[in-house]
Amino acid sequence: MSQQVPQVGTLFLHETGDSYRVVARKNGSRVFQGTLDPKQTSAGPRPGRFRAKRGSSEEPRDPTEFVDLARNASRIRISQQTSNDGREELRELLDGYQLEAQVVRTCRYCANDGRYSPITDETAIKTDREHICPDCAVEELERELSYKGQFTGSAQDRLEDLLLEVQDLDRIVDLLSGELDPDLTKFDVISATVDDVDPVKTADLDLHPRLKEMTESRFENLLPVQSLSVRNGLLDGEDQLVVSATATGKTLVGEIAGIDRALKGKGKMLFLVPLVALANQKHEDFKERYGELGLDVTIRVGASRIADSGSQFDPNADVIVGTYEGIDHALRTGKNLGDIGSVVIDEVHTLKEEERGHRLDGLISRLKYYCEKRAETQSGGYDGAQWIYLSATVGNPEWLAGRLGARLIEFEERPIPIERHVTFADEQEKLRLEDRLVKRAFDQKSSKGYRGQTIIFTNSRRRCHTISRKLQYDSAPYHAGLDYKKRKKVEKQFLDQDLSAVVTTAALAAGVDFPASQVIFDTLAMGIEWLSVQEFSQMLGRAGRPDYHDRGTVYMLIEPDVTYHNSMEMTEDEVAFKLLKGEMEDVRNVYDQDAAVEETLANVTVGGKSAKRLNDRMLGEIDTTRSIGKLLEWEFIDGLEPTPLGRVVTRHFLSPDDAFRLLDGIREGLTPYEIVAEQELADEEM
Repeated sequence: MSQQVPQVGTLFLHETGDSYRVVARKNGSRVFQGTLDPKQTSAGPRPGRFRAKRGSSEEPRDPTEFVDLARNASRIRISQQTSNDGREELRELLDGYQLEAQVVRTCRYCANDGRYSPITDETAIKTDREHICPDCAVEELERELSYKGQFTGSAQDRLEDLLLEVQDLDRIVDLLSGELDPDLTKFDVISATVDDVDPVKTADLDLHPRLKEMTESRFENLLPVQSLSVRNGLLDGEDQLVVSATATGKTLVGEIAGIDRALKGKGKMLFLVPLVALANQKHEDFKERYGELGLDVTIRVGASRIADSGSQFDPNADVIVGTYEGIDHALRTGKNLGDIGSVVIDEVHTLKEEERGHRLDGLISRLKYYCEKRAETQSGGYDGAQWIYLSATVGNPEWLAGRLGARLIEFEERPIPIERHVTFADEQEKLRLEDRLVKRAFDQKSSKGYRGQTIIFTNSRRRCHTISRKLQYDSAPYHAGLDYKKRKKVEKQFLDQDLSAVVTTAALAAGVDFPASQVIFDTLAMGIEWLSVQEFSQMLGRAGRPDYHDRGTVYMLIEPDVTYHNSMEMTEDEVAFKLLKGEMEDVRNVYDQDAAVEETLANVTVGGKSAKRLNDRMLGEIDTTRSIGKLLEWEFIDGLEPTPLGRVVTRHFLSPDDAFRLLDGIREGLTPYEIVAEQELADEEM
């Protein structure tokens, strides 16, 4: 029985085996789909067998209905994938009814599925020696991603954007297999920027004669951020917050001020850093550089010593390099640090960290109190310390400078451009890619004659050694678990270009001076936490130095759908694009009860009745009355004096929870090993 033939806009014909797919469309929708088998007659090919497709079944139709369908079509199109013989057969068939058809470029995947999808040079996606439409290409990509494992929306969106941009599915699939196609891995380029700042000549600096002679022998002019700082009162004792990118010379700002004051008899310099590895390097640098000026340089980390360095802490030295905890321990235990003329706090954005931020905040308050009390009780003209805070990354510098009582010196120059790349790989594939990237960088020289060297950041000491062993060119692990001599050896080898790479944990993030051209993120985790935007920016800023390289290169090797600890809420691919697109987080401090009580106990230990004044000057808000009440309840203080128990707790930087856990273990008769195990288990469960 003949069916009513619909009016159609486009009739689409596509060869499938010995038959032809027939698709009729009207107003963008499919109104008919079927199959045609021509037959040969004396007059040429004619419709032989015609079937309408209904779901998974086919319904026979009168062959003349095909002719009516073709006559009712505004236009007839034959797919380009139809063979030459097939095209000729269809043309002859249509000619018999005085109908014309054009051959169009279409998506074969769509045509095989009964869809009409014409494609152009602007929309066609290349794959397997043919071209398909964007929708089918995305479906194929999603199929490939399912083979590789679950990709979250961020990673999938990135790959789909790349697919539509380069119009080549095979290249995207190769990228998933570890190919380092730079056109695909490149995320962006952070351009070099140079602010126009008139340099200050070193000959014009009002410095102690010995320091001035040394400075003039090293530089003719100060760098822009240094010039800005000097023009804004650095050498007049002005407190400053200096915010500037890595490798712009901000560290020298603190050195100039501190060494000048030490040489002029205005008090010693404290140079404070967050990590032991960085303290080691600064200690050696300062001993070599400023020892020549007759200054004694010492170091203070932990209680008193650097393991294996042979350096005993000398509180009477002219220059003290210390970790935050090292100097805070000295204050909490009542050490006499003498007259402090300047305090330089490097990486001051550590204030925002959940674990350590409140301790740095408390240290600043306690150290200011120490200097003020010293000035009140000294009759020799000591008038307190100048404070210099340094950071490459601060989201709210104006607010922070105001709270610290410092003048903001902000300089946004980036000496050379940094090219940022993203690719996807699992843990084992990362090792192969790292080897290729390290070799490629080391085999090239910059216009300044230096080989490309690499810093690889990973999240554990064990992984440092694993990666280093897998690199074919000479490399070395570098982390706080290595002894002092080993670390110094690695630093010298890298500076001498005897190593192609160092593989490190967070030890280098804070600024150990390895002039690398390339930074590779083996992971975006540090320990059991994801990197913050500030930390990421600080670490990628290690790539490229203006005196060595033409540009810096950063590679992020991302494992989709992976986390490194059950406390991590996001996956690595989600974190990657958050970091790449994110803005700097503000330095803010919100303290829970444990942090508030810990800092109040330390402030009572150092300041006694002045504890509330110390609390009030901290960035984080502390309810002193409530905290004092808890300390009395827990018998950590008696009045406004620490009890013996309180002194032990604050001396060892214990939170109240840690203290009670240790006390419970002792009361229950646990061995020291069992107590440590309980503590580690508690940390894992946090």
